[in-house]
Amino acid sequence: MQIHGNTILITGGTSGIGLAFAEEFVKHGNTVIITGRRQDRLEAIQQRIPGIVVKQSDIADAAAREELVEWVYANYPATNVLINNAGVQLAMDLSQPVDPRRIHEEINTNLVGPVHLGSLFAPHLANQENPVIINVTSGLAWLPAAFMPVYCATKAAMHSFTLSQRWQLRNTNIKVIELAPPSVDTELGHDRRADKTQSHGGIPIPEFIQEAMAALMEGELEAAIGGAKDLRAKGETIFEAFNSRF
Repeated sequence: MQIHGNTILITGGTSGIGLAFAEEFVKHGNTVIITGRRQDRLEAIQQRIPGIVVKQSDIADAAAREELVEWVYANYPATNVLINNAGVQLAMDLSQPVDPRRIHEEINTNLVGPVHLGSLFAPHLANQENPVIINVTSGLAWLPAAFMPVYCATKAAMHSFTLSQRWQLRNTNIKVIELAPPSVDTELGHDRRADKTQSHGGIPIPEFIQEAMAALMEGELEAAIGGAKDLRAKGETIFEAFNSRF
């Protein structure tokens, strides 16, 4: 992937991996647009990072996705990279009745959103130079953590979807990349923590970004980062040992 001179849209760009990618791509001379649901966070980031573009949008809402695409077309028609990064991670006890609203929240954000958004952008991207779609999945796509079953299922679905998306777009100039992080020290999963600002551990964000950017520059189409490599390689063979840790 060309890492400079792009116009890049990053969903879920107000924290964690999305924000780190935004900062890194700005350093490399790209125009970067980030989305998020919280306007206060977007404004704070815009003040801190000169040149970054912010747009309030909820990736889980179909009308908001369509409005976002029209806004991008009108204001940043040179957009050639879409990074589907927004995600929700919820714990779920399947031995008890589950709130279907929580199921829909994860599926709409983690799966429906990027599938729909990618399809909305595909005709536009096909007419750009060096177009790329990056789907951020997870090492848990290959080895689920059973206490967050829907999250892992959406990431497995996104892995499968990315294979199909890449195949369907093979006769265009759009590159479709899957980027699978390991556990990264971000706010993801804050729903199950008393302190919502507390991170959950994992590798430091700068370490993840360094390896992820190297994979993008090397042209990898399916890049498992850090410990996600082991999860992809071993998968179900270590399911019991992996989940006994939680």
